[in-house]
Amino acid sequence: MEGWCEEKDGALIVRVHVQPRASKNEVAGVHDGSLKVRLTSPPFEGAANTHLIKFIAKILGVPKSQINIVSGEKSRQKRLKIDSLTRDQFLSRGVCIHSLVEE
Repeated sequence: MEGWCEEKDGALIVRVHVQPRASKNEVAGVHDGSLKVRLTSPPFEGAANTHLIKFIAKILGVPKSQINIVSGEKSRQKRLKIDSLTRDQFLSRGVCIHSLVEE
């Protein structure tokens, strides 16, 4: 995978580093080749995964059903598959992501 995201088969695969139990929900730039996302929820019984999908869907303005965790369900390092979204669309949706992502 080149960088922290790539387009594959009509979807976008995004590497995410999740920091649970943060003081607020936010995208905090790039961390070790992954998009760093801070979430207020704890990493308990899938709560952080559910919160991650809900938070990313809200930022991007897409249905939660378009976002799936393809690897890392029990890890801070995850890969998300976002259906019907290009890299350019991802970067242009929401000032938070675009302004905090550094390449």
